Amino acid sequence: MSQPRKRHSSRLLLSCFNLLAATLLARGTFPISVPVLAQSARATSNRAAIVNQASYSYTSSGDSTQITGTSTQVLTTVNRSILVDPLGRITDCAGSTLADYRGFRVALYEANSSDPTGSEIGRLLRLTQTELPNIPNNGIPEGITPNRENSNPFFIAGGDEGTYSFLLSSDGGQLDPGRSYILLINPPEGSIYSQRRVKITIGARNGRTLQYTATSLDGKPISATDRRTSMVQTINIEDAEKVGLNLAVLGLNTSVCQSQEIQIIKTGDRAAAEPGDTVIYRLLIKNLANSTENNIVVTDRLPLGFNFLPDSVRGELQGQRIPITAEHNGSTVTFRAAVPLPPKAVLNIAYAAQVTPDALRGNGRNSAIVNARRNDNNQDVKDGPAVHQLRLRGGILTDCGTLIGRVFVDKNFDGEQQPGEPGVPNAVIFMDDGNRITTDANGLFSVANVISGHRTGVLDLSSLPGYTLAPNLYFSERNSQSRLVHLAPGGLVRMNFAVTPTFQEQSSR
Repeated sequence: MSQPRKRHSSRLLLSCFNLLAATLLARGTFPISVPVLAQSARATSNRAAIVNQASYSYTSSGDSTQITGTSTQVLTTVNRSILVDPLGRITDCAGSTLADYRGFRVALYEANSSDPTGSEIGRLLRLTQTELPNIPNNGIPEGITPNRENSNPFFIAGGDEGTYSFLLSSDGGQLDPGRSYILLINPPEGSIYSQRRVKITIGARNGRTLQYTATSLDGKPISATDRRTSMVQTINIEDAEKVGLNLAVLGLNTSVCQSQEIQIIKTGDRAAAEPGDTVIYRLLIKNLANSTENNIVVTDRLPLGFNFLPDSVRGELQGQRIPITAEHNGSTVTFRAAVPLPPKAVLNIAYAAQVTPDALRGNGRNSAIVNARRNDNNQDVKDGPAVHQLRLRGGILTDCGTLIGRVFVDKNFDGEQQPGEPGVPNAVIFMDDGNRITTDANGLFSVANVISGHRTGVLDLSSLPGYTLAPNLYFSERNSQSRLVHLAPGGLVRMNFAVTPTFQEQSSR
C-alpha cells in the first residue's frame, strides 16, 4: 500500500510543480534557464517567428525518480526587416526654418537605369508600410515621426518644421551596396523656392553600420551650413532615425524651374544701329535673396565691331550714384561694384559702345553674366547670360567695298610687283569722286567704304619726280596713268600702278 501512495505523491508533486512553473513563468521569475530560439529562416512573409519554450528536470524525493519535461511553446512573431531612414530637414539658404512649409512634397525615387548619368528619376520607390502608435501583433512595424506611415511621397505639414523621413528596408535589396535613389524635394506651385534633387548611393555595410553618399544633382551645396556638393555619411542601423541629412532649398525668382538668387537684365537704347552710331547699354542687377550680396561682378561680352567707351560708365543704387570700376580686355568688359547689394535692391550700370564698320561682319549679339556672394552663408550666386540682340544696318555703307593698291618700280615691265621691285612712297592717286590718296612708305594704299560700281583712279605723275609710267609688255590697256576697276558691293578690288625711273640723255658737243 505504501508504493501506490508514493506514486500518487509523485503525481501530486508534479502537478503542483507544473502549476508553480506556470505561475512563475507568467510572472517572469522562473528560476530555471529558459533558452530562446530565434527562427530567422527566410519566408515569404515579412515577419519571423520567435519561439519561447522552457525545459525542466528534477529528482523525486520519495523514490529518487528523475523527472524531465518541457513547457508549452509561447509563439511570438516580429517583423524581420531592418528599416533605415534618411531623415532630413529642409531649411533656407542660411540654415533657418522656413516661415511656411505647407505644400512641400518630398519623394524618394529609384535612379533611372537607362540614364547613363544616373541623375534622372525612375520609378517611385515602394516603401514598407509602418504605423505610429504601434498596434501589437497586427503585422505592421512601428514607424517614426514625422512620416508615421512611411508614405512616399511625403507631404510636409505645417507643424513638422521642415523635417521628413523615409524608412528603407533590408528586404528586396534596398540596403544593398550600390543601390541608388534620388531624393526629390518639390516646393508648392508658385513658390519662390526651387526643386532640389539629391542622389543617395548605398555604400559599404559593416555589421549594423552603413555608409551612404549624398550628391547634389543641381550643383548647389547639399547643406545650408556646408558648401560641399557631395558628402559621405555613416549611420547606425539600430539608431538610424537620429541621423539627418540637412538640405537647403535655395531662394529663387517666381519660377520653380530656375535657380535664381540674383537676376541680371540687359537692355539697349535702340533695336537697330549702323556704323558710326553710339549704343547705350544698361545692366539691371536685382538681389532676389533674403540676404545681402557682396562682391558684385558683371562680365559683359561685346559684339564684333563694338568699341567700349570707358568714360561712359555710370552706376546707381537706390537712387544714389556709386563708383563702378571697369576692365576692358578685347571684347570682354568686367564691371565691379564695391558696395553691397541689399535684399530686393536693384543695381543699375550704364555704359556706351561705338559701332564700327566691322560690326557688319558680326551678329550684334551682346551677353552678360553676374556673380556675387551671399553674406549669410558665403555661398556664390550667379545669373545669366542676359542677352541683348541689336539689328545691324549698313546705312550708306551697305553697298560699299574696299579699294587697295600699290605704286611700285617695275623692272621687268610685266605690271606686277616682284621681289626686289620696291614701292614708291608719297605717290598721289585721284579717284573719280575727287578723293585724293597718298601711298605709304611701301607704296601701298587702301580706301574703305568706297561706293560700289565702276571706279576710276588716276596716278598723278607730278607727285613722282624722276619717275614715269613703266611700259607694260603684256597688257596694252595698262599703258595708261588711269585704271578702271569694278567694285562689287561689300567686295575688295586692287588698283596697281607700275612706274620706272626717267633718265635725261646727255648731249654731245
